[in-house]
Amino acid sequence: MENIAFLASDAPIAREALRALAKRYGNCAPQDADVIVALGGDGFMLTTLHGHQALGIPVYGMNCGTIGFLMNEYAETGLPERLTLAQQERINPLRMRAISSDGAAHDALAINEVSLLRAGPQAAKLRISVDGKVRMDELVCDGALVSTPAGSTAYNYSAHGPILPIGADVLALTAMAAFRPRRWRGALLPKTAEVRFDVLESAKRPAHAEADSRSVQNVVTVLIRSDPSITHRILFDPGHGLEERLIREQFA
Repeated sequence: MENIAFLASDAPIAREALRALAKRYGNCAPQDADVIVALGGDGFMLTTLHGHQALGIPVYGMNCGTIGFLMNEYAETGLPERLTLAQQERINPLRMRAISSDGAAHDALAINEVSLLRAGPQAAKLRISVDGKVRMDELVCDGALVSTPAGSTAYNYSAHGPILPIGADVLALTAMAAFRPRRWRGALLPKTAEVRFDVLESAKRPAHAEADSRSVQNVVTVLIRSDPSITHRILFDPGHGLEERLIREQFA
């Protein structure tokens, strides 16, 4: 952890933190670093993880944003000691393949969730298949998502989906504002499952797909699965790792 690469969001508080920390500890390029320290909020942490996954080095976040669920508290002093003592969580992202109405395939990775959302005034109509078997012929809703344990307290939780323990080998399939079946609250699926959404009446009821806020418009089919070949390494201060945060969130 001797060589640190500091990266900051565009927020003024993050840019000021970057200047202070680089002056105190130095700053090297990510490709020469032992660890990346990301300064910002959860969105910037996701951007950092996606942008530097090929390097295979851990990322330690310090909150210079709003919620900061994936971040540690910001402090200018004692950073080398915190990095030495930090606990590591390993996370596999979701891989999305979205087929748009023109037949083009769009691939993306998502650390939190892949969501399918209505893009017009009418509710979306979706057919849901799991591992090649149709499980729901028609879900009328504002949208649906598949979430990892790491993302289960984000959009998934806002849509009344379950909070998943970080070590659980399951994914959450959650509906947003389901109209029919009205009381369907989603499902828990094995981490190895492949979920397929088919958009019914796509010309009349258009939908778009989102993978960690990266959007594909006018989709007709979306395939989602966990990708065990990619591992993100996130560092947390002792006693404040994802497992503890997920448990604490359920008793808030």
